[in-house]
Amino acid sequence: MSQDLQQDIAECRLCRDRFAVTKTAHRPRPVPWFRPSARLLIAGQAPGMRVHESGVPFDDRSGDRLRDWLGIGRDLFYDQAQVACVPAAFCFPGYDAKGSDLPPPKICAQTWQDRVMAELQSVRLTVLVGGYAHKGHLGLRTGVTETVRNWRDHAPDVFVLPHPSWRNTGWIRKNPWFEAELLPQLRARITEILQPDIAAAHNAQV
Repeated sequence: MSQDLQQDIAECRLCRDRFAVTKTAHRPRPVPWFRPSARLLIAGQAPGMRVHESGVPFDDRSGDRLRDWLGIGRDLFYDQAQVACVPAAFCFPGYDAKGSDLPPPKICAQTWQDRVMAELQSVRLTVLVGGYAHKGHLGLRTGVTETVRNWRDHAPDVFVLPHPSWRNTGWIRKNPWFEAELLPQLRARITEILQPDIAAAHNAQV
């Protein structure tokens, strides 16, 4: 079933006209990445330009930082049988006239989110990355800093993170509790959820 759904998403062209009038004037290229067996769900915002080009989620510097936060390597992160990446929008939304990322079109989540989540019945841990994911999955209207500061309200089954963009380096420095308190608990929970796979990946490297 998931392969059929992924194919349907991959063929989606609902936003073709919307993307055509952006600064990038690009065509839709949805990036679906999930299997029903996944135990860890990464819910983010939308692909960036590099992911649009590669067709691989978090295939950029933000992804490198996110994997460091999670404490897992690329092999495990990209094992769709274990880890699902389901953003608020599956396509790169494009840039505005100032070169900033446009928000994920709401029509994407409205069309696909419920169908995808219905397939992910094995998920034991959800990691919400960025404000759009916080609002979409938790219905929160608080700012990112307040939401992440109150991460214990949602743990251990849901963890809320800021976006791992390198533009947020200043935010991380201003909020040292994020790396000192939240990340160790997140990594411990991921190890608990994916322990056999993490051990296998470690053994393969030594």
